[in-house]
Amino acid sequence: MTGEFALIRRYFHPPTRHTLLAGGDDAALIVPRTAHELALSTDLLVGGQHFFPDMDPHRLGQKAAAANLSDMAAMGATPRWVLLGLTLPLPLQESWVAAFSQGFREALEAHDVDWVGGDTTAGPLALAVTIIGEVPEGQALRRSGAHAGEDIWVSGTLGDAALGLDWRLGRCPDLAPAARDFALERFECPTPRVALGQSLRALASAAIDISDGLLADLGHLLTASGVGAQLEMARIPASAAQPSGPTDSDWQRRVLQGGEDYELCFTAPSVRRSELEALGRGGKVALTRIGRVTAAPDERCVQDEAGLVVAVSWRGYDHFAEAS
Repeated sequence: MTGEFALIRRYFHPPTRHTLLAGGDDAALIVPRTAHELALSTDLLVGGQHFFPDMDPHRLGQKAAAANLSDMAAMGATPRWVLLGLTLPLPLQESWVAAFSQGFREALEAHDVDWVGGDTTAGPLALAVTIIGEVPEGQALRRSGAHAGEDIWVSGTLGDAALGLDWRLGRCPDLAPAARDFALERFECPTPRVALGQSLRALASAAIDISDGLLADLGHLLTASGVGAQLEMARIPASAAQPSGPTDSDWQRRVLQGGEDYELCFTAPSVRRSELEALGRGGKVALTRIGRVTAAPDERCVQDEAGLVVAVSWRGYDHFAEAS
């Protein structure tokens, strides 16, 4: 049987590149670059609550890293260090641990992030990831910078992860194999928009990543900025994998309210349109202008092609409300 410390040495102690002291002591030692601020974020993922317990462990490792990398992207930060807390059920399945740690490590290495420590214990499967990044002083993207008259943008396509979840739950069993595979890939292996976030520091006024759904997360941004929004549903980008269109309630639920796409939603002055359009053309992800910021904080509406307001909730998933 593998002991705790042997397990840590074997799977959770990879080499580092820009860390003064990584795992092995009571704490890691890091040295931030001069004239940079630190950005820190923690996510807690519980088996059966945030992911299916039978999810492929390699993909789960990738997704756990991607969700936290996405938080850095939303701040315009460069991710640098990660800590992992992992609760593992007994009897220990070492093959599961090996696959998970490989996926987690590969996702971090793709963004030159050092895995500097954490903790393991026995219990119900759960993950706690803390990520630390750097951003030049005064340049971090926040949720509170949006102003009336600005444009609202999103990256990529929305609703893909929700489509993958729908298929896993049996809600769309007739989904074509190509669409199914694409949606599952987006659900289980999202792409954090780290490079885009850094590019937006000079262009965007506010930003947030879409983890709980477009309307819910944009709503957080609007609240922080004290503004409202008008969205044009016809502009909101959805992939060809979606089996229906904007007039369908399932499409609206997935694209407007579905979470875990980990795309970026951001605001920017209209004078930045040409620069953002050029950034989208030259980058690896499309950027789409979907609406505008309004002055009235209580104005939050989605309009159809006729200009009529679509009745849809801006409320996102609430762990405590759903459990009550």
